[in-house]
Amino acid sequence: MNKTYDYENIMSYDVFNDDIKSIGIDQGKKIIVNCMNPHSYIVAKKDEMFKKSLLSSDILLPDGSGFVLAARLLKNKSIKKIAGNDFHLHILDTLNRSKGSVFYMGASQKTLNFIHKKISNDFPNINVGSYSPPFKDTFSVKDNDVIFERINSFSPDVLFIGMTAPKQEKWLYQNMGKLNFRLASSIGAVFDFYAGTIKRPSKIWIKLHLEWLARFLNEPKRLFKRNFISTPLFLVDLVCSYFKKNNSN
Repeated sequence: MNKTYDYENIMSYDVFNDDIKSIGIDQGKKIIVNCMNPHSYIVAKKDEMFKKSLLSSDILLPDGSGFVLAARLLKNKSIKKIAGNDFHLHILDTLNRSKGSVFYMGASQKTLNFIHKKISNDFPNINVGSYSPPFKDTFSVKDNDVIFERINSFSPDVLFIGMTAPKQEKWLYQNMGKLNFRLASSIGAVFDFYAGTIKRPSKIWIKLHLEWLARFLNEPKRLFKRNFISTPLFLVDLVCSYFKKNNSN
């Protein structure tokens, strides 16, 4: 964990607890930023490679109300939820001011085309590159060679990866040494949110900590396991951690 940032150790993960504006690109080394939420926590319990990828992150954003609640119960700390979408916009603003470059790896070509168009309007000083990889569970050596060449020939300041968890985090963890970037982040659905192919819930849902419900209503099949299996399992672990903490005091 990058010790220049404030963080809280919550349920064995060092979760970012600082101002999002403190996250910069010029760190003198490669920076990995990933998102932490109840679903990731549960999946990582059975997927050792995914767990390693999360633990090795320089920054783990509390991208879910579950970890905000956990911080309150276990640490008596108030941490702010930072959605991947908010982080994405912060980085784009930073790059626009510095006339930097960004590369999007993942999603469909249609989604990437929308992203290119939107950035040219919203952040005209940014140089944008992208690549839509094959839609498959595991990339072949040839697939990876093509991806490496596309990214490295562009040599972006920031690399965003959008292939859904845990595939995106594990791929970055396994291949970061072969990639040219200064900051890389796995942000999944943010590609579609920013492109407009999937609409993010309104601020009212977000303020009520019910963004998960609004997203589930729009994509019930894809998000059922995340919301109705992973979240309850996370809450069980959270309650157990809470009683263990209190009984040890």
